[in-house]
Amino acid sequence: MLVSLIFIIVTWWALQSINLEKFIKAGNVIQARVLLILLTIVIASIVSNFFLDYLLWAQQLPFLF
Repeated sequence: MLVSLIFIIVTWWALQSINLEKFIKAGNVIQARVLLILLTIVIASIVSNFFLDYLLWAQQLPFLF
């Protein structure tokens, strides 16, 4: 859970650098923020699952030999 939270924070920080104003219709700021939050959760979930799987595979690597 801690790893997921860390990746959510890192992903949110990284997505703040994207200039979304040119893609947002006037008056839809709340919808754009919700989209940014959902995008953050999705990306962070994928990255944290990969990271945790990689750690698991690295721990199981000695059992191959």
